[in-house]
Amino acid sequence: MSDAIALLEKLIAFDTISSESNLALIEYVEGYLAEYGVSAERVMSPCGTKANLIARVGPDAPGGVMLSGHTDVVPVAGQPWSSDPFTLRDGGDGRLYGRGSCDMKGFIACVLAMVPNWSKASLQQPIYLGFSYDEEIGCVGAPSLIKRFYEHYSTTAHVIVGEPTSMQPVVAQKGATNLRTTVMGQEAHSSQVNQGTSAIHVAARLVTFIEDTMAALVEEGRVDEAFNVPHTSLHVGKIKGGTAINIMARECQFEWEIRHLPTDTFDEIYARFEAFCATLTAELQAKGKYVEITTEPLNVTVPGLADRDNDRVLRLAKDHLPAECCDHAVAYATEAGQFQGQGLQTIILGPGSIAQAHQPDEYIDIAQLEECESFLTKMGKALEQPA
Repeated sequence: MSDAIALLEKLIAFDTISSESNLALIEYVEGYLAEYGVSAERVMSPCGTKANLIARVGPDAPGGVMLSGHTDVVPVAGQPWSSDPFTLRDGGDGRLYGRGSCDMKGFIACVLAMVPNWSKASLQQPIYLGFSYDEEIGCVGAPSLIKRFYEHYSTTAHVIVGEPTSMQPVVAQKGATNLRTTVMGQEAHSSQVNQGTSAIHVAARLVTFIEDTMAALVEEGRVDEAFNVPHTSLHVGKIKGGTAINIMARECQFEWEIRHLPTDTFDEIYARFEAFCATLTAELQAKGKYVEITTEPLNVTVPGLADRDNDRVLRLAKDHLPAECCDHAVAYATEAGQFQGQGLQTIILGPGSIAQAHQPDEYIDIAQLEECESFLTKMGKALEQPA
């Protein structure tokens, strides 16, 4: 455990907020792996300032498992931290504090801490490491990592994405898409409302429709009780518009998201909004009002993870977890659905609780790291058998 904590301290010290480069961390991990005879390959970002990393411990053989984690973390600006977010702090309460300790450098540290043992073990199946960039801003880096892995490394390995799940296997997640809608109206004096079109008023109707759509999906019975929010959710998180209280707003912009069940699709849900925009625009134009509504995606849709085609990876996990572990579904998005979309059996399983992720004074329980290390040790032993 001391090795994992020492590695976590190193990883936390790298400021890998998504707006920054992760190359210093990647270089450190490459050097660490090289000490144990493990070579790694970078898969660079288009801008050249970030990289994914793929490595293999053990033989070039069928089967095995890919342990996947993202290297980026969310910002700390404006959060009331009790100490330097990029210096790991032992709180003396069984917790280790620092940005990324839970989400998800704790998992990466545990994986790296196992490399010395795995590199000397008689593995008959490979253990792959896959560390990505820019997960926190829409799972941007993983697609190129997954493509490279599938085409040049393995089509038969199973995947464990080590997001914080309190070491409980997660078999399903929602997909996610972030959007920005801009409404353009026509300015006029607020005493002459018949002469203009308030972009704010139009946007308000759209925001209400977004919430109503969520309710309609529930009424249609599109519900999965495995999720704590058992339906596709639509949410507006930011809105701005207008210049003065006595001017009809020319522009209003809002940012929103669709988090869809694996059984729903983004395209289907978004089509309802698109149809309403067309109807509302036609209605206003028929009254001589000028209005223009445009929507742009802020990220490529992150696919959901469906509870299917996972029997072997789930058995691999459960055989080495406490008997009381049970399957879960989560509302947050991860890279797991992207791996599944490539045809790889995938689950989510890692130390720490999502309740601590993205928070000031983010922490991970040392007991969770111990559970993770125990699991990885047992899993490694299992891979000393042929596929």
